Amino acid sequence: MISIGFIPARLNSTRLPNKALLKIDGLPMIIHTLKRTQLSKKLDDVYVCTDSSLIIDVVESYGGKAILTSKNHKNGTERINEGSKNFKFDLCVDIQGDEPFVDPKHIDKVIDFHLKNFNFDIIVPHLEFTSPESPNIVKITKDKKNRVINMSRSIIPYPFANKPKMYLKHLSIVSFKPSAIRKFCQLPVSDLEKIESIELLRAIENQMKVGTFKLKGDSFSIDIKEDFQKAKRQMKNDKIREIYK
Repeated sequence: MISIGFIPARLNSTRLPNKALLKIDGLPMIIHTLKRTQLSKKLDDVYVCTDSSLIIDVVESYGGKAILTSKNHKNGTERINEGSKNFKFDLCVDIQGDEPFVDPKHIDKVIDFHLKNFNFDIIVPHLEFTSPESPNIVKITKDKKNRVINMSRSIIPYPFANKPKMYLKHLSIVSFKPSAIRKFCQLPVSDLEKIESIELLRAIENQMKVGTFKLKGDSFSIDIKEDFQKAKRQMKNDKIREIYK
């Protein structure tokens, strides 16, 4: 079974301009994501998919592989769909370029889970946490068979009668079957996706089978300046960073 990792990245981020190339502990953020993804034992290859020739130059200068894609994509899933079209694989794994603390063991567990649960079209893992207030954190609810019911930037489930012991945080490693990523990108942008700006709501609204499972640890995306400052502090003591010094 062939699994390929694709890392979508663009230069013109609205909330934090040029964030893919901002340096954290001496390396551009996209290179942290790339180096950590390359540590996965289950991925057969890794590519950065980007609309920027500058990002391609940076990736290749660090020995990575990159694919130039259109500037017209609405999201990262559409970008990796284009980038992956000339490849044959059993799983296409989307690792967000703004996740410089991605754990390669998490990637491996996502691949293992999806291969063992191939009835799901898409797998998005979750972490348990207790502070769901931030709209920058996407929350998940699921059924008893680990199928995702809903995703939202709001607090779900809402603690109206009782407060849950833990909330579920969307983790930005998403595994697609080949047929699933093609179907997803043929579907029009859905109503909830437009409102929440969460790509996978398109899949849920169209009855695609989106599965989830629990991982332990932590990771966060770099969306705003405060995230970037936090990342610079945290990277200094990061154990995985020591592997690719």
